[in-house]
Amino acid sequence: MGLLLAGPGAVTAQDQGYLTKMLIKSYDLLQAGKLDQAEKIYQEVLQKYPDQPLALNNMGALLVKKKDYQQALSYLEKALPKAAGYQVMVNQVCDVEGICMAFRPLDAVYGNQDLQPLIKLNVDLVRAKLEAEKGAK
Repeated sequence: MGLLLAGPGAVTAQDQGYLTKMLIKSYDLLQAGKLDQAEKIYQEVLQKYPDQPLALNNMGALLVKKKDYQQALSYLEKALPKAAGYQVMVNQVCDVEGICMAFRPLDAVYGNQDLQPLIKLNVDLVRAKLEAEKGAK
C-alpha cells in the first residue's frame, strides 16, 4: 500500500517530488527494520518541513517500534492538527507493533481519504498503550 499526498500550504512541484521521494525511502527503511536510517531521513524531512503530517506520523510510528511511546505520542499529537485538509490515497500501510500505522506515499499529489482520522487512530492506540503500561506498574 502507499498514499498520495495533497494538502494546504505552498509546496513547489520540485519540493513535492523531493518530499515524496524521501517519505517513500524512509517508509521502506522503517518497514525493513532499518530504524536508524529511517529516523535520519525523517529528521531531515522535518527539519525542512516541520509541519509535514505524514513525516510526523511516520516518525511517531518509528518511535513506537523503538518502544518510546511517550515521544511517539508527542509526534503524533503534533501531526494531528497539521493533517487537517491533507488527502491521501492509502496503498501501503505498515502496522507497527499492533499499535501504530505508518503510511507509504505514492508519487502523486492527490488522494481520496483524509489523513487526519488515520493519525487520530494512531494517537488513540498509542495513548491506550501508555495507559495499559501505567496500569501494569
